[in-house]
Amino acid sequence: MTTVAIDFGTSNTVVSLLEPETQTAKTLRFPSFSRLFSYTVPGGESGLVPVIPSLFFVQGTDKILIGETVRSQRLGLREPQRLFKNFKRDLAADFQMPPRVIDGTEYEAKRVAEQFLQQIWQELENLQINPTELIFTVPVGAFERYINWFRDWVEKIGLQKVRFVDESTAAALGYSIQRPESLVLVIDFGGGTLDLSLVRTQSVRGQEDTLKARTIAKADAYIGGEDIDIWIIEDYLRNMGASREDLSATSWQNLLEIAERLKVQLSNQEEAAESWLDEETFMSYDLSLSRDKLEEILEENQFLEQLREAIDEVITTALGKGINKSDIEQVLLVGGSCLIPAVQNLIKLYFGRSRVKLDNPFEAVCHGALTLTQVSQMDDYLRHSYAIRLWEPVTRSYSFFPLFEKGSAYPCKREEALTLQVAKEGQREIRLDIGELAEFNQAEVTYDEMGRMSSSKLNRQSQYRPLQSHQKAVCVAHLDPSGQVGMDRISVEFEVDEKRVLLATVTDLLTNRVLVEQGAIAKLK
Repeated sequence: MTTVAIDFGTSNTVVSLLEPETQTAKTLRFPSFSRLFSYTVPGGESGLVPVIPSLFFVQGTDKILIGETVRSQRLGLREPQRLFKNFKRDLAADFQMPPRVIDGTEYEAKRVAEQFLQQIWQELENLQINPTELIFTVPVGAFERYINWFRDWVEKIGLQKVRFVDESTAAALGYSIQRPESLVLVIDFGGGTLDLSLVRTQSVRGQEDTLKARTIAKADAYIGGEDIDIWIIEDYLRNMGASREDLSATSWQNLLEIAERLKVQLSNQEEAAESWLDEETFMSYDLSLSRDKLEEILEENQFLEQLREAIDEVITTALGKGINKSDIEQVLLVGGSCLIPAVQNLIKLYFGRSRVKLDNPFEAVCHGALTLTQVSQMDDYLRHSYAIRLWEPVTRSYSFFPLFEKGSAYPCKREEALTLQVAKEGQREIRLDIGELAEFNQAEVTYDEMGRMSSSKLNRQSQYRPLQSHQKAVCVAHLDPSGQVGMDRISVEFEVDEKRVLLATVTDLLTNRVLVEQGAIAKLK
């Protein structure tokens, strides 16, 4: 058994292997596109970790480059129209940007992400690593459709076994599995998402070497370091009396890179400054940033407020299950955005300095995912509700019929089957608009005609996400003979399995035939 974990990140991707002999995690370094990323934790500790920058560049027809090759050669700065970044965020979004046509070929988020992962898979083979199991980490708020995309990709490469775990939950497992009965909160603040998981591990009675884990509370938001870089530059331009429209795509990419460097430097110093000359326009840009100014920008854009709300949500959920804030033994910070002093200070105010730990911020998620191999049972709950969307002609609005409520532990089965009739005489199919319903805070991301990204202030949003991307209503039953109005025709039993997949068993009440048996809704045709 060869197990590989992939922490597919907005800014960086980490790939780790579970060493068969020692059962320890090893982060893989790929000569073709890995980078040895150097980081320093406030307080003096530093480290080096092999990461793959989540960058994708179309060099020519049928030739693409990923990772460190793109970053080190600054390819995206010279030809930004050929550069793709943040494609994890685009892949998870409900609205998909129109494909970008390069050298006659269309590139959209799914194609880019698939080819990015395919390059990693090919490099694993080149290193003679042949995984029998893949573990993917996903954001806490990931919709089933996002996870299904990974399942489809794994099927294409011919691998039989794949598992998924929330990013922050994975990091919590990695820490708490060595300390059974411990209660650990992980705050994972990366380039594109904020995830929190409160996890407890327990020994199985009579089986000291076997552990089970329980996710007690979690919260999330689609916001991260990439938004901060944009806010820094937008603030700088406002003070200059300029705007993004005054910049070329190349200038924008260069300034974003500078903003990221300034942000990183402020993790260990009070002030940072850098200058850049745009050789196309001969315009000079002098950027300076202090910790106080960065915190002001974060507050202005509600970044820290979102963190407060996410922590409050976790604490409230835990209280509802009889767990107090004082019961949390360790608060682990992972992800690049947790290196920001203002973020650390806020968390220490909540929990006290002694309980907050920042260690291995870039590998903890991927290494923790590999500990799933040591967990016999993982108890989790639904972050989103599953529901049927209904159109109300009178009010000209949608209503929702709940199947499973947010917070339901899974695997689970709906107590009552749903009995359905046809809407018109002679109907040959019954279709349902089934999806996930969620509420979350998100910075609205928009793109201009050049593909440049903007990020606005946070807004509380309700979002319904159909399980199928290309059709809103899924056919749950083909009727033979055709249906008659006023007659109960099918019975549908719904359940969510241990992999968090919504399944349906459909029985034709007229013929007593089982039309679908535990079929994944997202896969029904």
